[in-house]
Amino acid sequence: MHPDTLSVILRSASFVALFQAAGMALFLGLFGRLLEASKEPISTIARASAFAAAILLLAQYALEAARMADDMAGILDPSLQMMAMHSASSTVLIVRLSALALIVIGVGRGGDIANIASVIGVALVASSFSLTGHTVANPMRWAMAPLLISHVMIVTFWFGALLPLYLVSTRESSAIAGRVTAAFSRLAGWLVPAIFAAGFLLGAFLVRHLAEFRLPYGRSLLGKAGGFAVLMGFAAFNKWRLGPAMASGNRQAVRVFRCSLVLEYVLITAVLTVTAAMTTFYSPDSKD
Repeated sequence: MHPDTLSVILRSASFVALFQAAGMALFLGLFGRLLEASKEPISTIARASAFAAAILLLAQYALEAARMADDMAGILDPSLQMMAMHSASSTVLIVRLSALALIVIGVGRGGDIANIASVIGVALVASSFSLTGHTVANPMRWAMAPLLISHVMIVTFWFGALLPLYLVSTRESSAIAGRVTAAFSRLAGWLVPAIFAAGFLLGAFLVRHLAEFRLPYGRSLLGKAGGFAVLMGFAAFNKWRLGPAMASGNRQAVRVFRCSLVLEYVLITAVLTVTAAMTTFYSPDSKD
């Protein structure tokens, strides 16, 4: 397998595990006080996701030398590994591993110190995306970095809540499930549109002419925007229809809600995969 192809696979998988670990920690910080039977399983999955993310990140980092050599044999080249060690990817790895360690230490533990550790870990995950990529060399980085961090933080909040919400719907009483879903929907109703707004502004900085949307990078951005537009439809449906129906004990609404969560999970995973491919193969200046 070509190093770039394997890198996309590892990067997309690491994104899923990273966003899930950080997002579940955020979910517990925001809604953990409302939970009973589902709190411990959510904490366990969050910690497992953090460990999985660490392994995937280390594997992806080890592959950087192979990408430089355009051959898997590059992994064994000490000079290329040294170059990777002094690259921006090394800094990103350290930040993300530190973030994951804080999430493992803090998630589900209770107490002020544990909560602070989780919050710092989630903030570091979001901030790490501003340390590398297409925004770093852009002259408008001062404006793009906060937009990117906000975009990533909201995606983390949304994606990380999907599995916990599914567990809440299966393990908690209808009353608790309804309260948690309503609380999440109230917050998501304000935050989710900001994903699209931040993404639109970032795209406006990166894509300078409409003709660039015919190029691979532009098409990838349009694909991501389309995915988030569909997700906003799911969010509106969950807030206005399914949430109130679940709170009233409607079992059919609970089943539809679970299906909606699964579809959202698959769709966001697809968007993260597109992001991994886009950041590996293309840039705003790509012509093919």
